[in-house]
Amino acid sequence: MEKILVAGANGTTGKKVISILKQSKKYKPVAMVRKEEQVSQFQNEGVETILADLEKDVSQTTNGIDKVIFAAGSGGKKVKEVDQEGAKKLMDAAKEKGVKKFVMLSSMGADNPEEADEIQEYLKAKHNADEYLKQIGIKYSIVRPGSLNNEDGKGKIELDNKLNKRGEIPRMDVAETLVGALDDTIGKNKTFEILGGEVYIKAALEKI
Repeated sequence: MEKILVAGANGTTGKKVISILKQSKKYKPVAMVRKEEQVSQFQNEGVETILADLEKDVSQTTNGIDKVIFAAGSGGKKVKEVDQEGAKKLMDAAKEKGVKKFVMLSSMGADNPEEADEIQEYLKAKHNADEYLKQIGIKYSIVRPGSLNNEDGKGKIELDNKLNKRGEIPRMDVAETLVGALDDTIGKNKTFEILGGEVYIKAALEKI
């Protein structure tokens, strides 16, 4: 089984990613968290855990890791330190240890952050992290969902390189897409957008 490091494992989407990976026959989750009290929470669930802060040294986090899902975020508080520079540091660590694929949870609008009204700084940080990932020389998939909601996942999405419209998507469907993108044959070195839709996630990913 491949070991998957989940950065931001304690976040709302990260927890869903962990729960999906726990049920997988292909993958074994490794939860990356930054607070001591979060370690026991995952260990009690039988999930291997690494304590690391994206604002500090993360060079040891990728030891023995096969692939990475980056679902971490500062919640708009430290976008440059966490969403941008923290992501870059983890990419560097992944490349150094020969990680086979890096799946990035990005955001719609990260391709043109200057066009955004409100969350421009956040989208700039995501844009810079995405561009770094494209250039660093590691296999990747960059997943850009619309607005996340906490509705039940439908298991269906709309996916394209560029959807040219706005919309929402349940976090569970985003988490399923991130896990699906771990596959070596799916979305290799591709950036794509997703919204709630009518195509089953697996089928949608196979066409990208």
